[in-house]
Amino acid sequence: MTARNMSLYQQSFESVQRNGTKDPRWFQESRSAGMENFIRQGFPGRKDEEWKFSDFRTLARTEFGLSVEEGLSFSSDEFNQLQFTDLNCPRLVLFNGTLCPELCSLPEVDGVTVKTLTAALHDSPDFLKEHLGQYAAINQNPFTALNSAFCKDGFVVHVNQDTVVESPLYLIHVTTNSSRPIRTHLRNLVVLGESSELTLVEGYLGTGDNITFTNPVTEVVVGANSTVHHYRLQNESRNGYHVSCNEVYQSQDSQYRTLSIDLGSQLARNDFRCVLDGEGSLAGIDGLYLLKERQHLDNYTTLEHRKSHCDSRELFKGVLDEKARGGFRGRIIVHEDAQKTDSKQTNKNLLLSDDSLANTKPQLEIYADDVKCTHGATIGQLDSEAMFYLRSRGIPEVAARNMLIYGFAGEVINRVKIDSLRGQLVKYLKKWLPKDEIIQGVSEG
Repeated sequence: MTARNMSLYQQSFESVQRNGTKDPRWFQESRSAGMENFIRQGFPGRKDEEWKFSDFRTLARTEFGLSVEEGLSFSSDEFNQLQFTDLNCPRLVLFNGTLCPELCSLPEVDGVTVKTLTAALHDSPDFLKEHLGQYAAINQNPFTALNSAFCKDGFVVHVNQDTVVESPLYLIHVTTNSSRPIRTHLRNLVVLGESSELTLVEGYLGTGDNITFTNPVTEVVVGANSTVHHYRLQNESRNGYHVSCNEVYQSQDSQYRTLSIDLGSQLARNDFRCVLDGEGSLAGIDGLYLLKERQHLDNYTTLEHRKSHCDSRELFKGVLDEKARGGFRGRIIVHEDAQKTDSKQTNKNLLLSDDSLANTKPQLEIYADDVKCTHGATIGQLDSEAMFYLRSRGIPEVAARNMLIYGFAGEVINRVKIDSLRGQLVKYLKKWLPKDEIIQGVSEG
C-alpha cells in the first residue's frame, strides 16, 4: 500500500469516528482497535503464507471512497433486473451499505428480531456488546481489522430460545455503479438461542462494471441443540473485489451447515472458520465456484474441534475456464480433548482450459488419539473415457462436455434445500455453459 493510500484510509477513519460520536463507547473503542491493527498489518503480500495465492497489490493501490459518501439512489426496477433477487421469502436489503426500506419485507414471527446494525446499536447495544467482535479476530486478519474500523451497517438477526423460523430469511447487499471506486464494510451478526432453527441466505450482488471493494464480516452463534442452514451467494461486478470473513461458534448438539456459491468478482477471498465447542455438534461446509476470464477466487477454511463426539464434513468444488485461478486451503484442527472426532474434507477442481489453474492445500492438525479424519484433493480435466462414451452414443461434443460439467457442479447445487434458489442456480449454470440444450430435463424448481 502506498503512503498516500494509507493516509487516505486514516483520514477516512477520522471522519467515521467524528460521525460516530453518538455510538456506544465500546463500539468506538472497537473501531480504534480495528484501525490500529490494520495499520500494523497492512494489506497482505504474496510472501505471507496464508495469502500467497491472492494478489492484493492492485486493490491496495486503488483509491476507494466509502460508499456512504456517494449518496447513491437505487430503484426497484434496477433491483428486479438483478439475478437471484426473486426468492419468495422475507428479506432485508442494503444497497452500497444503506438500507433500502421499500425493498424490505421482514418476517412476522414471534421470537425473531431482524434489523440493521445501526438500528441494533441504538435499540440493543448490550446485546451487541456481548457478541459483536467476540469471534472474528482483528489481530490475525487485516481485512477483519479493516472491517472493524469502518463498519457502519450490516445485518443483525436474533432468534430466541425454542423458536423455529419456517421461512428462509434473505439478507441482500447490492453494490451499484458510482462515479468512482467505492468500498463497503458490512458487519453481520446472527445469534440463535437454545433449541431454535433458522435458514439464512446471505447474498452479495452487483450491478454494472464499476470497481468495488466489498469487505463483509459475518459472525454466527449457534446455541445448544439449535440448527442453522446458511447459504452464501456472491455474484458481484466482474471488476469488483470481495474479501469476506465468516466466523461460527457452536454449542452442544448444535448443527451448522453452510453452502457458499461464488460466481462474480475479479478477485475474491473467503475465510470460513467453525469452532465446534460443544459435545455432539456438527458442522458442514460446502462450496461451489464457477470462474471464467481472469477471475480469481480463494477459499480458506478452518474446522476447529474443541470437544468430543463432534462431526464435520467439507466439500468444495470448482469449475475453472479460460484464464481463471482458484485456490483452496482447508485446515482441520482436532484438540486434545476432542476425542471421537469424525471429520472429512474434500476439494475437487475441474479445469476446462490449458490456461486455467487451481491450487489446493488440505491440512490436518490432530492432537487426539481416538479420531477418524480424512482429506482429499483433485485437480483435473474432463474424463476422456466418459467423453468417449457419450460421443459414441451420438451426443455432440459440446453437449457431452456440458453434461459432464453439470454432473460435476450439480453435486453441490443439489444440496441446496431451497427450491427457488436451487432452480435459479440451475438456470445460471445453463447460461454459464457454452450451450444449454443438454440439461433440459433438469428441474429448476
